[in-house]
Amino acid sequence: MKKLLLLTFSLFVFQNFHGQEKKIKPFFTGSFKLTFAVNEDFTIDPDDDQTFLIPTATFFRFGFGYRFGEKFLLSVNGGFDHHFPYAINAFPTYATARYNIWGGTEDSFFIQYSRGKLWRPSTRFSDGDYSNVGLGWQLESGSRWKPLIKLTYHRKEIQGFEDSGNLDSISLGFGFIFF
Repeated sequence: MKKLLLLTFSLFVFQNFHGQEKKIKPFFTGSFKLTFAVNEDFTIDPDDDQTFLIPTATFFRFGFGYRFGEKFLLSVNGGFDHHFPYAINAFPTYATARYNIWGGTEDSFFIQYSRGKLWRPSTRFSDGDYSNVGLGWQLESGSRWKPLIKLTYHRKEIQGFEDSGNLDSISLGFGFIFF
């Protein structure tokens, strides 16, 4: 009788454990971002072959984290940044907190904040701090791969860089999140 009771209890716990969606769920994320600036050589003349906006930086990001319920996500990220006008390369590593303003696990509009360290591969500038804040939209895709669109303000605090020591930019990014 004890074996039958133990078997029934074990089957009940096993079914309960696998039958419900978990509140904490791991994920991977990646993105590509471009930063644009107004072209100083731009004129209204249609024959001048100058565009109004020119790309000034590219950012590649990868990370992993956990989703807690439907609204809150935490992740650890790393990436590579290249700023064309200054010939600056950097490797930011940072933690991100994301809150879904509306929507849930499938389609959501969110705000996120990140803070971390900026590593420089050359001695031209020292290592610094990195932070960003942004808005984004996670789109429904019908699969575990969810596309992301982000508008993000980045601040890189680099000692000895120009007057303020800050390299600020706003980027438009496209990426994914995989649950």
